[in-house]
Amino acid sequence: MTSIVLNAKKEVGAVQLAEPILDIRNLNVGFARNRLIAIDALDLTVRRGEIVALVGESGSGKSMTALTAMRLLPVGAGIISGEVRVHGRDLLALPPSAMNAVRGREIAMLYQQPKIMLDPTATIGRQIAEPLQIHRGLSLKDAWPHVIEALRDVGIPEPERRAMSYAHQLSGGMAQRVMIAAALSASPDILIADEPTTALDVTVQAQILKLLVRKRDEASLAVLLITHDLMVVSAIADRVAVMYAGRIVEEGETRAVLRSPRHPYTQALLRSSLLAAEEDGRLYAIPGSASAARGLSCGCRYHPRCQAARSLGIEERCRSQEPSLSTASASPGHQSRCWGVQVTAGGMQ
Repeated sequence: MTSIVLNAKKEVGAVQLAEPILDIRNLNVGFARNRLIAIDALDLTVRRGEIVALVGESGSGKSMTALTAMRLLPVGAGIISGEVRVHGRDLLALPPSAMNAVRGREIAMLYQQPKIMLDPTATIGRQIAEPLQIHRGLSLKDAWPHVIEALRDVGIPEPERRAMSYAHQLSGGMAQRVMIAAALSASPDILIADEPTTALDVTVQAQILKLLVRKRDEASLAVLLITHDLMVVSAIADRVAVMYAGRIVEEGETRAVLRSPRHPYTQALLRSSLLAAEEDGRLYAIPGSASAARGLSCGCRYHPRCQAARSLGIEERCRSQEPSLSTASASPGHQSRCWGVQVTAGGMQ
């Protein structure tokens, strides 16, 4: 994994001027049965031609955010409040029939484990053609040239032959390319990519990431990248939002967050990643468990695991009062949800 060094990011100013494609505001999602809050007051924006990475440990709420945006929540989960806007239209307010028209046409998703997500009973050509038939009203015959071109565009050799293949005949990397072709066949404005390189070897990972960057640049595609892999974030993301226990705890331009992380959780993630291992050959294990934070009704979600709170002598403040997102550095938009940052900046009252 350490060989992925694309660094194919856009200029920050150009991204900031682009129109918002996906705009999530005060989103709250939970499970009624065990009163678990999966997403807590989430605000997140992805602009045209921008790759935004949403990172965090397993169970932090990343994939639940993606499924909420797609209106594909698992059984038992429910939207408590908030908005998920695409081009200014709240998807959460749409009736199912209208959402079906949006899903695949304006917003599409690239799922984990592509070989499982592909229909084993249909050829990959038919599966890529389906969005064109639904959203553009094309017949299978009329859609077929687009299918071949889509397969060729994502780098699949012999597309005419491969279009007649089934999922079990594809490698993991080939299956992910097919999923990208299917997701982008109806030309959506935003692609949600949920762990798109998991379980792929290093060479194929780099190829898939390069393909996503090319689509961003050629089609001004907005991409929400769900990942736990900071090497991937470093390689292609323009901005990054760090999620912990359903909350955004730090966000900003990727270079600023990775070079000067301010939240203790972001710092811990970096120390436990391959980015840090490249420097000193060791991996750090974050003490404690993220699941314990779900039951907290007040205070910083991370404080039970936070060494900075103890060293700064602010444990009681962290335990009883939740900090808001505040400016973390001179980098535009770099914010952190941490009392410790405010202490060191002289801003705590």
